[in-house]
Amino acid sequence: ANCQHNCVEDTMAEVVPLTAYAQSRRSQFIVVSCYTRFDNLAHGPRGREAKKSLYTFWMDTSDGSMVLLSVVKEDCMNPAFSRWYSRCNVMYTCTESVAENGLIDTWSVDSKTGQLTRIGSFDAGGTSTCYITLDKAAQNMLVVNYWNATIGVFGLDPESGAVTCRRSLFDPNEGRAMKARHDRHVNHSENDPLAQKERQSDPHSHAVILDPFFGRIAYVPDLGMDLIRQFHYDNEEGTLSARGTMSSGPPGRKALGPRYIEFHPTLPIAYVVNELASDISVFEFDMAAAEAIIKGGKDDDGKEAKPTLRLIQSVRTIPDAFPGEANTCGRVAVHSSGNFVLVSNRGHDSITVFRVHFTPGHKGLLSVAVTQHTRGATPRHFQFDASGQWLITANQDSDHISVFRFNLATGKLEFTGNEYEVPSPNFVCSVVPHQSLNPAPASSL
Repeated sequence: ANCQHNCVEDTMAEVVPLTAYAQSRRSQFIVVSCYTRFDNLAHGPRGREAKKSLYTFWMDTSDGSMVLLSVVKEDCMNPAFSRWYSRCNVMYTCTESVAENGLIDTWSVDSKTGQLTRIGSFDAGGTSTCYITLDKAAQNMLVVNYWNATIGVFGLDPESGAVTCRRSLFDPNEGRAMKARHDRHVNHSENDPLAQKERQSDPHSHAVILDPFFGRIAYVPDLGMDLIRQFHYDNEEGTLSARGTMSSGPPGRKALGPRYIEFHPTLPIAYVVNELASDISVFEFDMAAAEAIIKGGKDDDGKEAKPTLRLIQSVRTIPDAFPGEANTCGRVAVHSSGNFVLVSNRGHDSITVFRVHFTPGHKGLLSVAVTQHTRGATPRHFQFDASGQWLITANQDSDHISVFRFNLATGKLEFTGNEYEVPSPNFVCSVVPHQSLNPAPASSL
């Protein structure tokens, strides 16, 4: 892609010739986003409203300790999801509000100071914007708006990486008005039957990813409808064409609430975390069905499209005796090694680590390795550093983040004793910017 040439090749001549260890020590930033306003959220945080929205830490990858480097000066309301784009040294955030359209902000990152500078802002085309994905060529960005469920495709500037235009918008509601009102609704942090009923009275798209094999099949978990939508993605036209749906759990199950979906790095396996049911559904990817959808293209009516995901396992994320209505799941992530899948539990306040099996007949299936308390309340999100050995949790309702050492052999999480006060943290982003030849000041980290 043009962006790769402009941002990477031109930068290569300026990269400091550091050892991998020295480079990780100098350039591992952790950016934490915060809720700055509670009254316009679908859910109800119980911590403090943040006065500033984005905190940049430098991490010492020898012991997992961190130092706060910068806090954004610009106003940015409720950034609730971030995506690092290394080719162009920029980070994207999207803002969350049920009352007004979200914004997709593009931030440049100073590799010495960690300072974020906004270089672009674009209307997300929907409310409570909550997820960002870039396609394989970084030609387009796919964005999901949770509250009104719309899914947008946006063009990117090949030089700066900033969003330039909206190319298409898919509406699962097909223009129908929502049943729930933005100014009067249940707290989407609750998980009792009454809250579940209202939360599932409308579609609520919660994420969008592309298959890792072709990059042409898009998947969108719909928390409101208990299903995974599949689309044909046309990167040249910037469009999504509906190609059917799949239940996010076993037949007959209700109040599943699919939130996120992640593919395994080497196996044809996808993992869906069901927020309301506190479980993970394991799916096998059907390569032939995907190829048929791609061959049919965007002009196919899609009536003959087959499901590209087949359910092969469902496993609970919290202890069997813990009440399900006292918990909702947060993030699901597959470790870069492919050996573990992790899920955060909000209510049980833990991260459950699952071991991935590779034996014939059981490839991709999960079994619980360990469950670790997050040393705080409501772990909405967690993230690994670039090395995969340190895990940072965003404990939303106790106003702090915690750092754990991850055992690559056993999956055990060991609390390092490193925790930092951050008001209402909701997302953790690992940022490793390109290094500059210009010498840093003596006091620089």
